[in-house]
Amino acid sequence: MNESEKDARPPGRDEVSRRPLTRTRRQTTGEPSMAREPDYQTGRPTKIAIVGVGTVGSTFAYTLLLSGIASEIVLVDLNHERAEGEAMDLNHAVPFAHPTKICAGTYADCQGAAITVIAAGVGQRPGETRLELVRRNAAIFAQIVPRVAEANPEGIIVVATNPVDVLTYVTLRLAELPAQRVFGSGTILDTARFRYMLSEHLGVDPRSVHAYIIGEHGDSEVPVWSLANVAGMRLPSFCAENGIPLSPDTMERIFRQTRDAAYEIISRKGATYYAVAAGLMRITEAILRDQNTVLSISSLVTDYYGIDDVCLSLPTVLGRRGIERVLRLDLSPREARGVRKSADVLRHTIDSLEEVAEPA
Repeated sequence: MNESEKDARPPGRDEVSRRPLTRTRRQTTGEPSMAREPDYQTGRPTKIAIVGVGTVGSTFAYTLLLSGIASEIVLVDLNHERAEGEAMDLNHAVPFAHPTKICAGTYADCQGAAITVIAAGVGQRPGETRLELVRRNAAIFAQIVPRVAEANPEGIIVVATNPVDVLTYVTLRLAELPAQRVFGSGTILDTARFRYMLSEHLGVDPRSVHAYIIGEHGDSEVPVWSLANVAGMRLPSFCAENGIPLSPDTMERIFRQTRDAAYEIISRKGATYYAVAAGLMRITEAILRDQNTVLSISSLVTDYYGIDDVCLSLPTVLGRRGIERVLRLDLSPREARGVRKSADVLRHTIDSLEEVAEPA
């Protein structure tokens, strides 16, 4: 789960209610701004901007520095002193990592960034569902997204704040950018958790487990059991061949541990940030290196098992231009019903948010 910063303060409810989600449409070109080609032949720096440097944003910045994939990292936060402090601390790690320019900036400094990751917002409270966050963080996004899009209309925007699916939809509406360049981290973390839980049960490297969580990044998410496999062997065959039990109760336990992991972590340490930062790094790498990697990210869905006009997670091919294509899985009837239910949950939340955002 991508819990975000606690420093940002949303505007009052009256101010939010007067601000519609949409904004004036602006002409843009279809290509994202890549400050440096994946083969590093242009000699210009690859800039990544991070808006919101609480636990998620700052951990991602640290992960990004250690990777060496970015030549420039810009940190933007409502609390500018916090951003300055994070930049200073990260700069002191540069001699141990890779030559990287790191600075605290403003929204204007997002200009030219290949990717802007938005991790700003209020964090999830213990016992609070991701969808209960929506009105508080949508108000913050109404302040952030138009300024990011105005400063950098050719870049890619990745949303990391919860509830990520709804806020990805809000960002798409506010930014008025092509849908292929606006998406959220979605269930990339849920999928990683699912593979880890399965690997523990199966006794194999989690990187050898191929399984996905789709739908909402939240309580209505759907495990795709029917397509899960190890080395091309579906789980029932793999387990039978290796004498590993895989009863319905076992499957339910593994999924429950996956779905509820964030709540368990938050109850113990207050927030999650290491794994989601690694997920954001994987998304960034797939884009900058034009890898065409399949990741379960949240994007605008059209005509998918009867689902339209909602953002949720599906296996998606990510490359230099952002979203290359969304894969259409051959789901079981139960899984198809589950993802439609997940879409209904998100659509209801979006509709409720839009009612609040209508002008008085």
